Amino acid sequence: MDEGRLIRGMGGLFTARTEEGQEYVLRAKKKFRRERITPLVGDRVLFTPGRISDEHGWIEEILPRTNHFQRPPVANVSLLCVTVAPVPEADLLLVDKLLLFAGMQNMSAILVSAKSEMDDGRTARRLQSTYRNAGAEVYPVSSVSGEGLDGLKARLKGEYACFSGQSGVGKSTLLNALFSLQAKTGDISAKIARGKNTTRHTELFSIEACHVFDTPGFSLLDLDLGTDPKTLQEWYPEFRSVGEACRFEGCCHDTEPGCAVRARLEKGEIDPGRYERYRELLSQCREKWKNRYQ
Repeated sequence: MDEGRLIRGMGGLFTARTEEGQEYVLRAKKKFRRERITPLVGDRVLFTPGRISDEHGWIEEILPRTNHFQRPPVANVSLLCVTVAPVPEADLLLVDKLLLFAGMQNMSAILVSAKSEMDDGRTARRLQSTYRNAGAEVYPVSSVSGEGLDGLKARLKGEYACFSGQSGVGKSTLLNALFSLQAKTGDISAKIARGKNTTRHTELFSIEACHVFDTPGFSLLDLDLGTDPKTLQEWYPEFRSVGEACRFEGCCHDTEPGCAVRARLEKGEIDPGRYERYRELLSQCREKWKNRYQ
């Protein structure tokens, strides 16, 4: 058997690329369906190439994943590039959820502020202010002027990077500008100020030592919050440095008296919007935790 990585999947056919750069068209064996396992772009697989008389080969085994998404459907991501733009307006709750997901899946994460020429960098400055202590570096970029493209490309080298965010923020346009890809792009719908989702499937490109997933955009993320509410704070770097100073052990930084995080919030050292979104997610987490056995 040969080993490769899935770089494309469409209509039940998958393309695997070996380290030598050879590509093979494969189908997944029926055992994966019985085991309710779906091959994902980014999966490392063992496969049997098709013979001369065959149209395709077969995926024999999916090697252990370091992480995976269901939406978009990708696996073994090392860097999550959370992409926002002036239009459509940034959904910061989605940004927070994506950063949470990256932490939970042991991925690094950066914030990419696309289309910076549209508002003279105001969106980037807002992100830098909001997430200054959250451990996610902000990269302002413009596919039009070329601003920030070299710096972003340098950050992507050696990574298996996934660009995620709302439809219409310009992910495919940005990939075209970075790597001269001819991915399909679309305009923003003026009527509803949302993106036309022009990327219909996921593909993994490997160019200039960068490995990048081009994925369909999405505006919702079903984050599994069915975990102990006390652990949610662990994924907020700006809370960690002060949480031990809270009056009560196990403080969730909500309404407890003597909360050091709220004290820091009142001093303006934690972004109030990010804190309120944390409380919203904490509420959701508590509800799911309460009903976990139902």
